[in-house]
Amino acid sequence: MQKTTTLNHEIIGIAFPAITTNITVPLLGLCDSAIVGHLGSASYIGAIAVGGMCFNILYWLLGVLRMSTSGLTAQSYGSGEDTGGVLCRSLVAALALAGVILLLQEPFLRLCLWIMSPSAEVASNAELYVRICIWGAPAVLCQFAINGWMLGLQNARFPLYIAVTQNIVNIILSLFFVFGIGMRVAGVALGTMLAQWIGVGIALALASRLTTLREVWKQLHTVMSNGIDEWKRMMAVNRDLFLRTVCMVAVTLFFTSAGARQGDDILAVNSLLMQYFMFFSYFTDGFAFAGEALCGKYLGSGDMKRLNNVVRALLTWGAGLALLFTAIYCGLGRDILTLLTNQPSVIAAAEPYWIFVILVPVTGFAAFVWDGVMAGMTETKLLLYATLAGMVLFAASLTLSPLGDTNAKLWTAFLLYLAARSATQTYCYFKKYS
Repeated sequence: MQKTTTLNHEIIGIAFPAITTNITVPLLGLCDSAIVGHLGSASYIGAIAVGGMCFNILYWLLGVLRMSTSGLTAQSYGSGEDTGGVLCRSLVAALALAGVILLLQEPFLRLCLWIMSPSAEVASNAELYVRICIWGAPAVLCQFAINGWMLGLQNARFPLYIAVTQNIVNIILSLFFVFGIGMRVAGVALGTMLAQWIGVGIALALASRLTTLREVWKQLHTVMSNGIDEWKRMMAVNRDLFLRTVCMVAVTLFFTSAGARQGDDILAVNSLLMQYFMFFSYFTDGFAFAGEALCGKYLGSGDMKRLNNVVRALLTWGAGLALLFTAIYCGLGRDILTLLTNQPSVIAAAEPYWIFVILVPVTGFAAFVWDGVMAGMTETKLLLYATLAGMVLFAASLTLSPLGDTNAKLWTAFLLYLAARSATQTYCYFKKYS
């Protein structure tokens, strides 16, 4: 009983700060939208939406740097090795990627505007937003590296402090630049970019409490001139995670575009109902973060019994969370929808699809938990194969489903995509490690 209690304390100590960090992310977007929403033109809101989407997809794809760093750090930490080399390699990779982004910012901007095809006025303001925010890329990617390293050291509190402080600074600066100086969209962008650099400064200050940064800096020569095997391993892990994220982005974008082709009401319905999935994911991702840290640590230490106990405990926590959200969505889901929209046509159109919202937590919780477990163990090929299996089932279901309702087909395919990821990873893990 004592061992189980200690294990749960370890999980909670990482999961709860990670959940709080996750929740701060959409709140910042809402604040930015609220600021420009009071400037008297819908084009400003559209510009923030378009520009924000550009960076959301970019940083979602490159967020693999955080995942790879946390897994590699946790394994080094568990084995008693120095983790400074992992941090140094991740920071070098972050700066290299940021350099590429800055060099290619013009084609990146043109591609984003071509894909989204906004109006001329929105495009003009979105371009201004992107041109300013792009200079925050080095800070964002370095934060990915530092946050992943901290998580690998079993510390989820410092990333929370960084996120909360950065968001508060962002809001204050944006309000000052927009309403104090009258910079409008440029003010929101400048506030965001400066807050990102302040955030990485805070991250470095907190990192210095976990290690001597001077010692990490001294490893730079060794990291760059030797350790080829470590670089190859890191690149292989990031490659697998990147390809897996590309698959996830593809499914998400297809889901959105398929809804759009069914008309404005269905597009609105799917966008709103997907918020229930996203809200659930913010909580479940907290236990995925715990999986990254703890499973990497116990794999590194060679304690397979403890590793299996952590996996079972994480799945138990995930299942409990899924049942809780299922109950909430059954009882209060429709009431929550009325808070999100007051459009009667949208509310009525959502009615046939409530069953899918209710099934999402139970269907998807294991996929989230396994993502964290596999990332922590750097079993990234299994993560990639599981996501590919989900994509194949998603496409097959859309093609072969006998359902007459196109949107019901889409939601069924999405649930099967989540279920395939869960089932594939469950089978692979217990076959290999039990």
